[in-house]
Amino acid sequence: QVQLVESGGGLVQAGGSLRLSCAASGRTFSTYAMGWFRQAPGKDREFVATISWSGGRTRYADSVKGRFTISRDNAKNTVCLQMNSLKPEDTAVYYCAASIQFPLYSEHEYNYWGQGTQVTVSS
Repeated sequence: QVQLVESGGGLVQAGGSLRLSCAASGRTFSTYAMGWFRQAPGKDREFVATISWSGGRTRYADSVKGRFTISRDNAKNTVCLQMNSLKPEDTAVYYCAASIQFPLYSEHEYNYWGQGTQVTVSS
């Protein structure tokens, strides 16, 4: 089992940057592919990015490609999401999630979830 805790959210102006982190418990972190999702008010939770077990492969939603970068450090049991050139439409609660398979784009296919961290981008 994996427990996930996100941090790093906050309020930022459009064009700014934030770095989200997700700390995982357990000694099996490297056996999980990791993903980031987000949910804006009144909308469904949507896929943002995912990274393979070793970190060698990544996938991104078209809406964040070129602006966001997912990375992981298996020695520290962490996965990060570097978000640059933020837009107001990036405002959402961001969640990290763990899955055995890669790549997965549906929230229903992820096994473990964090509690989320709020990102608000002002115009």
